[in-house]
Amino acid sequence: MQTALLLVLTPLVVFLAIAPALAQNPLPNELLAKVRDGSNSTTVYTATAAPPVPLPATPAPQRVIDKKFIAVMGALGIAESLRFTTHKLVLDHEYAAGAPWVTSVPPNQHLIAKGAAIYAAELLVAYELKKRHAWLPGDRIVRKFWWAYPAAMAPIHIKNAVASIRTQAPSGCPVAECGSQ
Repeated sequence: MQTALLLVLTPLVVFLAIAPALAQNPLPNELLAKVRDGSNSTTVYTATAAPPVPLPATPAPQRVIDKKFIAVMGALGIAESLRFTTHKLVLDHEYAAGAPWVTSVPPNQHLIAKGAAIYAAELLVAYELKKRHAWLPGDRIVRKFWWAYPAAMAPIHIKNAVASIRTQAPSGCPVAECGSQ
């Protein structure tokens, strides 16, 4: 019901916002009539064609999202999700084992939203670095290194994921003894 009401009210609100502006501006036929009434009716008008204006050369469209972009950003996304998943599993197992250093496990939705926002920001920065900017001096050089951050961060995320997989309980304090202190 709310969707149907929204679909009906949205065009109505838009129309009510635009209608006063249209009522104040005279239509083109009314303008033409005012021009004819104010001019001499014996004057003959002849139409003359304006000389063609040459259009500026348009640059060839650049494909920002190509196979290389998808591969590099996909690898970064996989590495980040691997790090996120392994870290979350370690927290779950330590909490279930009763480790005193894990007081609670954060909810999945919060962690996923935060990780997705960070990845979206990284994706946007890489896209903007790869895109052509006429206002940026040295743009050609900057565009060549759009892949540097994702290529540097993917191995770091993988290294953190492997470290999370290899996580073990401290050797000097078994979990059962740490909980009793």
